[in-house]
Amino acid sequence: MSFIEISPESDFPIQNLPYGVFSTKENLTPRIGTRLGDFVVDLSFLDEQKLFDQQYGFFADSSLNRFMSAGREVWTRIRQRLTDLLSEGGDTVWEEAMRLRALISVENVRMHLPVVIGDYTDFYASREHATNVGVMFRGRENALMPNWLHLPVGYHGRASSVTLSGTDVVRPRGQVKPKDTPPEFVASRQLDFELEMGFFLGRGNDLGSPISIGNAHEYIFGMVLLNDWSARDIQAWEYQPLGPFLAKNFATSISPWVVTMDALEPFRVPLPQQEPAPLSYLNSDSAMGVDINLEVTLQSAAMNAPQTISRSNMKYLYWSMEQMLAHHTVTGCNMRVGDLCGTGTISGPTEDGYGSMLELTWRGEHPLQLPDGETRTFLQDGDIVTMKGYCQGDGYRIGFGEVTGKILPAR
Repeated sequence: MSFIEISPESDFPIQNLPYGVFSTKENLTPRIGTRLGDFVVDLSFLDEQKLFDQQYGFFADSSLNRFMSAGREVWTRIRQRLTDLLSEGGDTVWEEAMRLRALISVENVRMHLPVVIGDYTDFYASREHATNVGVMFRGRENALMPNWLHLPVGYHGRASSVTLSGTDVVRPRGQVKPKDTPPEFVASRQLDFELEMGFFLGRGNDLGSPISIGNAHEYIFGMVLLNDWSARDIQAWEYQPLGPFLAKNFATSISPWVVTMDALEPFRVPLPQQEPAPLSYLNSDSAMGVDINLEVTLQSAAMNAPQTISRSNMKYLYWSMEQMLAHHTVTGCNMRVGDLCGTGTISGPTEDGYGSMLELTWRGEHPLQLPDGETRTFLQDGDIVTMKGYCQGDGYRIGFGEVTGKILPAR
């Protein structure tokens, strides 16, 4: 238990202790903090007061990159020290006045993008999602492409357009191809969300040296909620033969708090049965899923409150983060600290757990009913999409907060 009272429904109990970058009106300098209930703990202040085993310096940085690059031993040591400092009846080395200075109400902070992201890769790891999309476009007999059960399919995205939760999303323009007319240049009419999780690399590998499946977990620092916004009509015309391009490069939203793998370790679960068995470089007992409850809400400009439109779980993913990372680097590709990987859309086995509008409305054939009589096949201007996620423990939860975005008209 922490020395402050925290609701069992809070995303941020002492068992979580995620990391983010924040500033305040009183101190505009972005710096690193952790979240405890409704407070942000200023880690740069703790470092200044010499409350860690040494003065690290990197907590005053405007990104987590230098902290992440310090390595797993340091991550674990700092997490344990924070647990001691913030526990009820724990370390009493700091006085009440210091606690008051270190704890800042979340209402008084501004969050910033937590990581300087060098590269961003998005995968396609949900069998349910891949099957649904395949059925729509190729029929049930050819739903999964021949390679899908043998490797984690992915594509390289744009790190430059990864933005923090709360950043508005401008409807993109691009080429689309109506069924019986020539291509035209228009604002996307099929704007969509994708319910995903993202994971950050806290360790890199040398060019030419793959990351093995057996120790891939050692490279993953932590996770965020991720919404990889998609323009389906632009994608349908452009993606053959090389895959997504403009349909995905205009916006990707992430949540501000990076939840560490140490906090998520109690919620690791076996993967679904993989048949056929993956090749040896992808096959390991250390490749595990994570039991994270996920929810998507939609609120139109006319609605007074959001409506839940999907509930899913990361445990449904066919491919694990470790398998994605091992496959990504098997050619010798060098990952770097701060690189971001997305899981791809996480769809559950039932219709109420689909992770995109494309699936929820089945390509527009079954419009989504909103409570005020409105319907949706895809997102309209003014719509606000919010994603939440948490792992449920015994009397506590490890949560991610939320990632939200509002659709603005095309420019």
